[in-house]
Parts: sequence; C-alpha cells; structure tokens
Amino acid sequence: MSGRLSMLSPRGLDHGLEDLASPSPLITRQRVGRRQHRLRTNRRARRMGRLAVVLAVGTGLLAAGALGVGWLLTAPRFAVARVEVRGHARLSPDEIVAASGLAPGVNLFRVDPRVATLAVETLPQIRRAEVIRTFPNRLTIVVEERRPFTLVHAGRLHWIDEQGMPVAQEPRAVAVGLPVISGLSPEELAAAPGEPSERLTAGVSLLRLLLRSGSPLTSQISEIDVSRKEGPVLYTVDGIEVRIGTEEWEARLGRLLGVLAQVASSGQAVSSIDLRFRDQVVLRPVVR
Repeated sequence: MSGRLSMLSPRGLDHGLEDLASPSPLITRQRVGRRQHRLRTNRRARRMGRLAVVLAVGTGLLAAGALGVGWLLTAPRFAVARVEVRGHARLSPDEIVAASGLAPGVNLFRVDPRVATLAVETLPQIRRAEVIRTFPNRLTIVVEERRPFTLVHAGRLHWIDEQGMPVAQEPRAVAVGLPVISGLSPEELAAAPGEPSERLTAGVSLLRLLLRSGSPLTSQISEIDVSRKEGPVLYTVDGIEVRIGTEEWEARLGRLLGVLAQVASSGQAVSSIDLRFRDQVVLRPVVR
C-alpha cells in the first residue's frame, strides 16, 4: 500500500508533470507579436538616431561652408592688387581694363573671367582676349589685337584686318603696299564688326587670292571697287579699268597678267579690259 502511495505521489516521479492542455493560438500570437513589435520599435529608434546624426552633421557642414564662402568673398587677401594687360600695341592698358569692367580692389572670387573676356572682345581692335585669375590677388588680361591688312575707302579711310573687320580710322594719306578696297558706304563698314558685308568679303577674298598666288598683279593694282553688281572692278596703277566678274577669279587674274604684258609691249593705250567672257578678252582703247 505504501508502495502505491509512493508511486502515485508527485514526489515519486522522476520527471516533471506534462502540460496536458495545448496553448491557445491567440495567446501564442500575442507573445510573438509583442516581441516583433519591440524589435521594430528598436530598429526604428536606431534609424531615427542615425538620421538625426546625419542631419546634425550636414547642418553643421552647411553652416561652416556658408561661413567659409562669406570669408572668401570678403577677405582682404583676395582683393585684386592690380590688373595687368599683355599683348596690346595700339590700345592702351587703361582702355582695355576699362572695357573689361575690372578694377583693383575687386574680390578675385567675384570675377567672372568669361564675362570680362567677352567685354574686352567687343573692342573693334581686339581679335581675341583671355582673362586669367592668379591667386591670391592678381588679374591678367591677354589680348590679340587685329593687325591692319589694307585700307578701305568708305567716306574716310579705315584699316581692316584679314577678316574684313575694322581696326581703326586712318586720318592721313598714306602709301600702302596692297590695293585699297572702295565702293562701300560708311554704314556698311560700321556694321562690319558684327559680320562683314558680302561686298566687303568679296574684296578681301580677291585681295587674299592675289597674295596667295604671289602674282605681280598685287603691285600693279591700286584699287578694288566692290560697288558694282557685276562683280569687283580692278584699277591698275596706270588707270586701266579691269572687269573680272563674280567667278573664276584665279583663272581670270592669270589671263590679266598676260594681257597687261601685251598692252605694255604694244604701246597701245587702253582704258578698260573685260575678262568676263570665257573665250575672249575685250579691250577698249583710249579715245583721244
């Protein structure tokens, strides 16, 4: 009897009592849900903490950057001490600096080299320019001036360069080694800095063709008149009018050289030579 009691007593069992009832799914889900909620809350808190740190650092950097930029734009160390000009010949440094809009004392970081360069290149005498910033406090304007090529008669005498751009007026009567271009109005020449007119371009092209070929005609022609619709008209130093039309200039100039040689050897006085026809040359003798 005592053995049965001993076997039935919990103290006599070698293992714990089994949980004979199954746990409720609702209770199980409640335990797991609370754990997941705590994990999500912790992760969210960590993300928010990291974001706060990043925002704080970014705000600090922006504030430091703003202070740094403000210091650069106002520091006396970067105030331009002088503006140097290089490459000038006919224009004075003061004229070039005035056109650029730059001046000593301006902050080097406030200078826009592109804007200043474009301002200098508006001068008719300047072909190209470059503005160079040298830290901490120096500006240099490097220019290439237009070189006089020949004279144009447009009410007054004007020097132009090889692109037909006006360079400067010529108030004196001067001897030039190249033919003078005539037949242009003052208004037409004044518009040339934007884009040379078709007639001025034709005169310059014809003159460059003479130089490129090395023809002796360069010294025998005194004037190129571009006023006529049928093309440029040349005038020799002897006063002979030469019509060459609007095309085939190279071939016609070659023929002109031979015709002038024949006229000179014959002793015949000629007032005009017409080379516009393909197979013939028309000479007009001087009427006495």
